[in-house]
Amino acid sequence: MLLAMDMEDHLIALGYRVEGPFSRVDRALHAIPSLHIIGAVVDLNLNGEFSFPVIEALQQRDIPLIVCSGYAELPELKTRLAGTPLIAKPWSPARLERLVTEVFQPVRRKAI
Repeated sequence: MLLAMDMEDHLIALGYRVEGPFSRVDRALHAIPSLHIIGAVVDLNLNGEFSFPVIEALQQRDIPLIVCSGYAELPELKTRLAGTPLIAKPWSPARLERLVTEVFQPVRRKAI
């Protein structure tokens, strides 16, 4: 949770409004339908549970996302998340900023 709060602070400093963080898959799934977001950063491990249902729910709504994980380099996860931007833990603020710009900025420009 401390890493999520640190990432939240960093995203706010970049000018984003943050919804969450959600520490459990069920809480995230419950919140998704009411969120008005341009993108999501999802930890692959939410309280000991893989967040694939959250990732799939966001993809179904065409919400761009970045997956954050300490398991980002495992071949089976890379295969399952092919095409999804990944950021490894411990995350780098510079890498996060670069990914957020690449993944979320095109959506932000469309919304204006």
